[in-house]
Amino acid sequence: MVEQKDKGSQGKIGGIAVNNYDNLLDKMELNPPCSNEIINEVEKNLKFCFPKDYLNFLLTGNGGEGWVGENSYLSLWKIDEIISLNEAYEINEFAPGLILFGSDGGLNAYAFDSRNESTIVEVPFIGMDLIEVKNCGSNFVEFLKFLNKSG
Repeated sequence: MVEQKDKGSQGKIGGIAVNNYDNLLDKMELNPPCSNEIINEVEKNLKFCFPKDYLNFLLTGNGGEGWVGENSYLSLWKIDEIISLNEAYEINEFAPGLILFGSDGGLNAYAFDSRNESTIVEVPFIGMDLIEVKNCGSNFVEFLKFLNKSG
């Protein structure tokens, strides 16, 4: 179970400093935090364990949207919408092994790649295929830093 911390808290959860991403989310409107019960239910249904730094984010905000850096827009889906949205985009048919969790608000989705130690990747919504994935980081914090530098 993940310990809940305030967004600005100091310290570590699972070896990850809890404030590693706070400044990267300053321009985003976050939803209220998610409960451990909802997280556990979604993980059970997906048969997938979300990375610790993403779990920590969910306990800060259950999705949200806005700018990361000057040029990257990010829409993070609520965890309780991830299963239905992955089904709607037919992810198991077009890009098996990916678990979509958000988008750039336009043509590209962001996903955990369960085939590769939960690396975070970008994949186009149109023409979705595993050959089209682009690596965006090995964890949620690296992903946010990648978006912050993009553009």
